[in-house]
Amino acid sequence: MPITGVFFIPSNPNASTAFATVTERLHSSLADEPIPVGRWALEHKLMRDTPSCLPASASQRPARARYMQFLSLTYFPNHGFIYTSQPPQRGPHAQPGTIAAAATSPVSQTSQTAMSTQAPVLNSQDQVSMVMTTVPSPACSTLFQHFVYACQPFWCHRHTVTVPGGVVYDVGDFRVRIGDVRQTQPAARVRGTVVEIEWKGPSLVTSIASLFTRSRKAFGGPGDGRLPDDDDDDDSGIDMAFPEGVEEADIDAEYAATATLIREFWAHLGIEGAREAILVPDVGREVKGQLRKLKQQGDQKVYRSSTSNGGNGQPLDEDPDPDAGADVARQFMEIFRFNR
Repeated sequence: MPITGVFFIPSNPNASTAFATVTERLHSSLADEPIPVGRWALEHKLMRDTPSCLPASASQRPARARYMQFLSLTYFPNHGFIYTSQPPQRGPHAQPGTIAAAATSPVSQTSQTAMSTQAPVLNSQDQVSMVMTTVPSPACSTLFQHFVYACQPFWCHRHTVTVPGGVVYDVGDFRVRIGDVRQTQPAARVRGTVVEIEWKGPSLVTSIASLFTRSRKAFGGPGDGRLPDDDDDDDSGIDMAFPEGVEEADIDAEYAATATLIREFWAHLGIEGAREAILVPDVGREVKGQLRKLKQQGDQKVYRSSTSNGGNGQPLDEDPDPDAGADVARQFMEIFRFNR
C-alpha cells in the first residue's frame, strides 16, 4: 500500500485545464527525467442523503450532510471502493471507538491541520467520520444502481466524474498520475486536472502491506481448511518477528515524513491554486490493522484460534489484497466531493 498525495487544480468550464502545464513542468522543473509508463482512468460517483421533509426543531442542531461515494481505479482492478458517512452517535449507548476514535487519532489531527492550511476541500460541518469498504469490481456498479433506484427517497445522485485517459510517469522515487477530470452527470463539463503523486522509495508501510499479503498466501492459500504447521511457517520465508519492533506511532511518523517529501515534490512544479489531499482522516487505518494481525500471527496460538474457520475449508478471498488502494481512494474522494 504506497503512500500518496492527490492534488486538484480546478478550471473554469470554458477555460483550458492545467494538464499541459503540469506535464511541461514535470519535464522542465525536476532533476529526474519523467518516463511515461502507462495510462490510467477512474470513475467517481457521489450520492448525498436527501433532506428531511419535516422542519427542524429550534433546539436541534442542523443535521450534517451524509455522503456515499463509489470509486473505481484501473490500477486496482480487483475491487471498487465505497466510502460512506457514519450515522451520528445517539445517546450514551452508542458504540465507543468509532467517531471518537477517528477524531482523536494522531493522523486525523494532523490531517485536519494540514487541510485547514492547504486549501481545505470540505467545510467543517461536512467533516464527519467515514467508513471505507472494498467490494469486487462488478458488485460496485450493481450496488450503485441499487441505491439509485431502490433507495431514491433517502439518497440522491449528485454527480459522476471521470478521468478517461490519464498518463502515468515514473520520476525518480515517485510515480505521477495526471488526468483531466470530466463531469458526466448531471451535466457534462470539465472540472479541472488531478495529479496523484506516489512515493516509490523505501517504505515501512509498503513493507508491512507486502508482508501481510505474503502471510495470507502462506497461511491460507490452499483453502483446504488445514492449519499451517511450523514447517509451513519456515518455508514461507516470512520473518514473523519483523513486526514486533514496529508500533503504530512509527506508521504515523512515516506518513508525516512522506507527506513532506510529496509536498516538496509538488512545490518544485510551481502550480498555484491546487487543493491538496494527503493526510486525510483515517489514512493508514488498513496498514495499522495489518500490523496488528501480523503481530497476532507471530503467536501460533492466537493464529490458530483466529483463522481456524471451524474446519469448513473456506478459501481466502479471490482478491489477493482487498485493502490495496484504500488510502488513495480516501484522498480522491475528499477531493471529488466538491463542497457538495
